[in-house]
Amino acid sequence: MELFNPAIFTYCEEHTSEEDAILKHIERETYAKVLMPRMLSGKLQGKMLEIFSKMLAPTTILEIGTYTGYSAICLAKGLAPKGTLVTIDINGELEERVRESFDKSGLSAKIDYRIGHAMEIIPQLPGNFDMVFIDADKTNYNNYYELLVDRINPGGILLADNVLWSGKVLEKNGKIDKDTKALIAFNRLVQEDPRVENVLLPIRDGILMARKL
Repeated sequence: MELFNPAIFTYCEEHTSEEDAILKHIERETYAKVLMPRMLSGKLQGKMLEIFSKMLAPTTILEIGTYTGYSAICLAKGLAPKGTLVTIDINGELEERVRESFDKSGLSAKIDYRIGHAMEIIPQLPGNFDMVFIDADKTNYNNYYELLVDRINPGGILLADNVLWSGKVLEKNGKIDKDTKALIAFNRLVQEDPRVENVLLPIRDGILMARKL
């Protein structure tokens, strides 16, 4: 399903502040050399993540799903002066490329980049989080949420990407794939959770934002 008129999306991008040079470089390199480049956050979503982070000025951010590092850089720009972003990805093949991008961004000292299974790494992380961004394997969204929701500080924000899944969450007939089922279940879980207040934003492929009460 085409969620948005491409002309409207282009108009939105034209009226969004420009990316800096390193983000433009990451986007170009990702589309030229990396599989599944649509996984990249891109200008519109990236700027939204950056502004949300700057509004919150978090001390601790956790990102699940680094990919080529675009969203991590956007989020890290809003960190408090002594803040840290932990970003986890299972794909070690991109590690050298991502670390190089973090170095070029000037934010590498604030970014703790880890390769491995998030479900194994998260329990080892100390303390709580002011901000969480989930953009990884959809079948684990519920597991990530349950693992993290009580570790988000009051007033903290959890963001989850791809929650509209190209409109597949509306499908009622026929065979629904496992990722769609997982996202439908995740959206319902957050909607019914009294620990948070939430809004589902129709930005790109859908972003669910939950604020910890």
